[in-house]
Amino acid sequence: MSNGHVDILCITAHPDDAEIGMGGTMLRHLHLGHAVGIIDLTVGELGTRGSGEIRKQEAAAATKLLGASFRYQLGMRDGFFRADEESLLKVVVALRRHRPRIVLTNAVQDRHPDHGRGSHLVSEACFLSGLRRIATSYEGQEQEQWRPAAVYHCIQDRWVHPDLVVDVTEFWKKKMEVLACFKSQFFDPKSTEPVSAISVPEFLPTLEGRAHDMGRLIGVPYGEGFTVERAIGVDDLMKLG
Repeated sequence: MSNGHVDILCITAHPDDAEIGMGGTMLRHLHLGHAVGIIDLTVGELGTRGSGEIRKQEAAAATKLLGASFRYQLGMRDGFFRADEESLLKVVVALRRHRPRIVLTNAVQDRHPDHGRGSHLVSEACFLSGLRRIATSYEGQEQEQWRPAAVYHCIQDRWVHPDLVVDVTEFWKKKMEVLACFKSQFFDPKSTEPVSAISVPEFLPTLEGRAHDMGRLIGVPYGEGFTVERAIGVDDLMKLG
């Protein structure tokens, strides 16, 4: 969008985190007409396979296939970023720039420590972004405070019981096409790079199995689960499936 505002902003630690954990959810909401943007805290330069530059190129290809409004990286150090003032303010600037209603981010705890750290960093920044006495600017213009209505955390490598599940059945095939953009990261019998946790042949089938597990909870073939930070309020129980 020309003003940079989006309905949903996905902020995760590494390129491919968003596609793995919430790719179907992004596709569903794009299909519904909502604007979706993606921000990677790092370029994943410490990853076992590929390189920072390769992963940026793969992320750009995935973004184009998804149809997201934008994607960029905040330049934090892979493996070493922390929720310090500098990092928090980078995310606050992004939140105030794009003014999302909903933020999707990493799992609250996971095999990769960056996921949990990213999760907490983004959550804290969402709170700070709503404090008017924190001054930030973008392109020389002072920014107004902004706090998203909700922050939802995806479920990644380790099982976390979901608080909500999104039906992504209609979009599962497209999600797998998007994941294929990250070819440096997944199984390739011709690759001579070291094996990683997600480059083994079993990873993508396991990801599909997880989606079946999530979907089964709500009676559909494929689902993506999320945890919430506060209770979800509704004004009509009949709106709940």
